[in-house]
Amino acid sequence: MNSQEPTPTGAGPSSVGSAQLRKVALSSLLGTVIEYYDFLLYSTMAALVFGKLYFPTATPGVSTVAAFGTLAAGYVARPLGGLLFGHFGDRLGRKSMLVVTMMLMGGASFLIGVLPTYDKIGFAAPVLLVLLRVVQGVAVGGEYGGAALMVIEHADSRRRGAWVGIMQLGSPFGFLLSTAAVTLVTLLPSEAFLSWGWRVPFLLSAVLLMIGLYVRLSVVESPVFREAAAAAEAQAQPKVPALQLLKQPRALVLACAAGIGPFALTALTSSHIIAYATGIGYQTSDVMRALLFTVSVSLVCIPLFSALSDRFGRRRVVMVGAVGTVLFALPLYAMVDSGSVVIMTAGLMIAQVLQNLMYSPLAPMLSEMFGTRVRYTGVSLGYQFASLLGAGFTPLIATSLVAASGGSSLSLSAIAAVSAAITIVSIWLITETRGRDLTEDGPAVGGRSDSGAMEGTR
Repeated sequence: MNSQEPTPTGAGPSSVGSAQLRKVALSSLLGTVIEYYDFLLYSTMAALVFGKLYFPTATPGVSTVAAFGTLAAGYVARPLGGLLFGHFGDRLGRKSMLVVTMMLMGGASFLIGVLPTYDKIGFAAPVLLVLLRVVQGVAVGGEYGGAALMVIEHADSRRRGAWVGIMQLGSPFGFLLSTAAVTLVTLLPSEAFLSWGWRVPFLLSAVLLMIGLYVRLSVVESPVFREAAAAAEAQAQPKVPALQLLKQPRALVLACAAGIGPFALTALTSSHIIAYATGIGYQTSDVMRALLFTVSVSLVCIPLFSALSDRFGRRRVVMVGAVGTVLFALPLYAMVDSGSVVIMTAGLMIAQVLQNLMYSPLAPMLSEMFGTRVRYTGVSLGYQFASLLGAGFTPLIATSLVAASGGSSLSLSAIAAVSAAITIVSIWLITETRGRDLTEDGPAVGGRSDSGAMEGTR
């Protein structure tokens, strides 16, 4: 590992007050809560009901695979959202794009809650379901990068990790809310749950949307972006930030590879574990309770590991989690296969700690890898391609491999270990970004360019 680390420097205008920073952090937190609530709610319902209600002509196993296929459609759309909102976010600003992404996400989820089933409108039902999932994916593709940048570009360089850790709590909070909502409605009689109960959590997203928009509209634009926009008035603006990145793609490729490990582990231990565990004899309610305990780990670990990355560096924290995942991949599924709810829950909680180690430093690290005028695009594309490759097809592939192997979990351990190994290689190649001055503009950090602006990977 390259131990070279930049000296922490100022990150933005000193005029940014603590009250405004707290409001920005709250806005980004709420946006991320809505993002994860809606997106993970769909993942859970894909495992529980969508196969039965929207693909009823298939056998149960094929129906589940088909439902996970619609799940993958949302992940495929995420890079498109990252490209679209990243482009306008780098040209017009972060705040306006975040308002649009929040409205798209909440609106699509509400419409899923009122969408007629296959029995009512036939083939149009799965088509509309996929379309709404794509809209969700586009919205999520633009949400994460902008929410992270709003916090990071307001915060002091010495505490970027700590502040963005608040935003990233939206992941466990969103998961807790979605899991709690699903847990409550699964207590209904089976007929009531399948007829109307599953819709209630989607309809509740409208409440989260109104609260989130109220807070988000009250924050100010990123000071780093405002400075860069003012300085660029006398210069030629890059018309397409994505093309600037593709001219020297090393940083974008490494940013994507770094996120594959944590996303694959998330897919295995959240959406896929429901179908797998219930398939080997666990009760759905027991699995949902296990997931509640599992995600609770993140309430402590995400802010802790994000803050630790300020002190020890982004790469070191991610590397510990990735190596740990490789070593724990086999024991994890041995614990799941034990048949004991307690042992399964313990295994999932340990896996969550490892996932949080890999995931928590990603937002500050990716933000520090790109220059201001391409940062929204770079962070969004890197993160969303990682999400697509690491999590988008994982439940579908995992379900197919388990079925092909007669129920063996060895393929699941292999997916977790190989994905974490990809993260290890990428982190090895990335030079430490902690403390980089975000006002330094450049295409991206990744090797060296003639302008000397590319200084983040070796």
